[in-house]
Amino acid sequence: MHNTIFLLILIIPATGFIIERYLDHLNTSMWSDTLPEKLKGICDEEEYRKTQLYQKDNNRLSFCSSSFNLAVILIMIIAGGFAMIDSLARTFSMNIVLISLIFFGIIGFASDLINIPFSCYDTFVIEKKYGFNTMTVRTFITDHIKSWFIALLIGIPVLGLITWFYYKTGKNFWLYAWGLITIFSVFINLFYSELIVPLFNKQTPLVEGSLRTQIEAFAQKTGFKLKNIFIIDGSKRSTKANAYFSGFGPKKRIVLYDTLQKKLTEEEIVAVLAHEIGHYKKKHILFNLLFSVILTGLMLFLFSLVIKNPMLSQAMGSPNTSFHLGLIVFGILYSPLSLSIGLFTNFISRKNEFAADLFVRENFKPATLAEALKKLSVNNLSNMMPHPAYIFFHYSHPPLLSRLEKLE
Repeated sequence: MHNTIFLLILIIPATGFIIERYLDHLNTSMWSDTLPEKLKGICDEEEYRKTQLYQKDNNRLSFCSSSFNLAVILIMIIAGGFAMIDSLARTFSMNIVLISLIFFGIIGFASDLINIPFSCYDTFVIEKKYGFNTMTVRTFITDHIKSWFIALLIGIPVLGLITWFYYKTGKNFWLYAWGLITIFSVFINLFYSELIVPLFNKQTPLVEGSLRTQIEAFAQKTGFKLKNIFIIDGSKRSTKANAYFSGFGPKKRIVLYDTLQKKLTEEEIVAVLAHEIGHYKKKHILFNLLFSVILTGLMLFLFSLVIKNPMLSQAMGSPNTSFHLGLIVFGILYSPLSLSIGLFTNFISRKNEFAADLFVRENFKPATLAEALKKLSVNNLSNMMPHPAYIFFHYSHPPLLSRLEKLE
């Protein structure tokens, strides 16, 4: 039986890689040498050509990084690399919880290190080539150090408690783990902008003026209680524009990237924020949180059914049945189900985006939002004509042309 599991944990990642490459190929088949009729009036020939070159460069990088990562995973499985790291972790401690933490610490740190060159190339070559990158090498390094610090600060207690639950409570550990992750998810949703974001970016309240007055007027008109509107210094890393909504209840806030103010008119910014308010008014944020909690419970329950099976660890080449090796194997075996769930969540997300656009259509100016979406897509060099299969697998937002059709 463990031979079957061994074959599956080799076949599943390889199959995923092949599917991704085929989807990339389908996407490139949608490109043409001349500006498509549907995009006339949205971008010109030069912008369309630049978008294609940007997408091609990103596809090449994605192919290289995913090929390298697949090769590392397959070699680790075939050569018993995970079992070797398990043995190494056991030399540091006899405590089963500490062994798991050391094991995942080694895996996580090594994974990040081998992907840093690809991240550097993306940031300092591709993004710089197309005029997006404004990040310095110092910021790149400090961002990584801060990310490691957060991973340790959050990962050690959460992963340590889940591992401890497993060894102390047996088959019911998934209920305790589910409760812990649910509490943590709610906490992060409430305090992400207050605790995590300031470690990387400076947020300042939007000053009194025409833009704030227009935003507050729209919020009041739609019965949306809003006090917290912030500007974030996104320009310290990229020229790409964005805005997002975080938190709920008294902790909800709207965050505008400073680059958004440079690329859109005040009325277009209000239209973008009206879309974000539409998500909140239609309970999309609450639904996403509840759905995430349910999916986490499902995953943990399925994990609890197989974790004690020694064949999971044996498939990795280890005679020691352990929580951490079982979790690695389960993560790979679970990925096809995770993909299916992802397809469903992307479908729901696209419907929610249309619903938020409809909220703008009913309560603001759809033509203004349409103009903002056009500008953002062109400025960010987004692929405006992706293949339907690629949309089905990957897009959480509908493509530009579909959104314009609904708005207009």
